[in-house]
Amino acid sequence: MNQKAEKSRYSDEELEEFRVLLQKKLDKAERELEFYTEQMSDLADNPDAKVRGLDDGVGTVESERLSNMAARQRKLIQHLKNALIRIDNKVYGVCRETGRLIAKERLRAVPHATLSIEAKQNRKRTV
Repeated sequence: MNQKAEKSRYSDEELEEFRVLLQKKLDKAERELEFYTEQMSDLADNPDAKVRGLDDGVGTVESERLSNMAARQRKLIQHLKNALIRIDNKVYGVCRETGRLIAKERLRAVPHATLSIEAKQNRKRTV
């Protein structure tokens, strides 16, 4: 029995490294959401905020675009908060389909990932 056992979770030090990364991304996402929300509020409350010479159709398109971007930010924020909870529970970085650790490179690129690259590719093939 000389085989090295596969790690089942990241160490506390590794988890702390990911916590810092996630918190930075969360702070940035919250600032961006605040920006989109302010932009939507300005468009709704202040007709002079609209670019002069543009018709209401363009304003509607811009409103929808900002609304979609804000919705995406809210979703990202929730994913990042969920990832922080997984760190607290020491299950962060474990693929929810295979149970194996997600590669650090993937987590650095997409810190809220819950699937390994292999599991994600397998899901695409079955869909």
